[in-house]
Amino acid sequence: MDVSTKEDQIREFKRLCREHGERVTVQRQVILETVLDLDNHPSADQIYEMVEARLPGIARTTVYRTLEHLTRMGIITRACHPGPVARFDRRTEIHHHLVCLYCNDFIDFEDDVLNRLPVPDTSAFGFEVRDYRVQLRGICQNCRENREKEVSR
Repeated sequence: MDVSTKEDQIREFKRLCREHGERVTVQRQVILETVLDLDNHPSADQIYEMVEARLPGIARTTVYRTLEHLTRMGIITRACHPGPVARFDRRTEIHHHLVCLYCNDFIDFEDDVLNRLPVPDTSAFGFEVRDYRVQLRGICQNCRENREKEVSR
């Protein structure tokens, strides 16, 4: 993420906090900055480790709660992920993911055709669609190459 976009995200976070009467704490800002600096859909534990290096002694629960709060604010998103841990995404605009079934790696990609998919009527389920992301699941290049090396032995 370029510096200008990161600064825009932080300004939007501060604006939303003021609008909702919430404090902009050092902890919240450092957690947000950490997520914005990472482009690998980090887990809460990965974010905690990086934040703890900047703010020694910060509680793991503070990081977890703040990530959930930032998600509810719409500043970051929770990536839908087949693995056992929550992953977070700094990108909130519509984009899609390639998910490796072996290493659980996430790769962002853009596709205009997918962006224009019609959203089905979900009213019969009482469900209101807010947005959507498409996940294509398969095997990433690294895992394919590693498997080919193992097979050729």
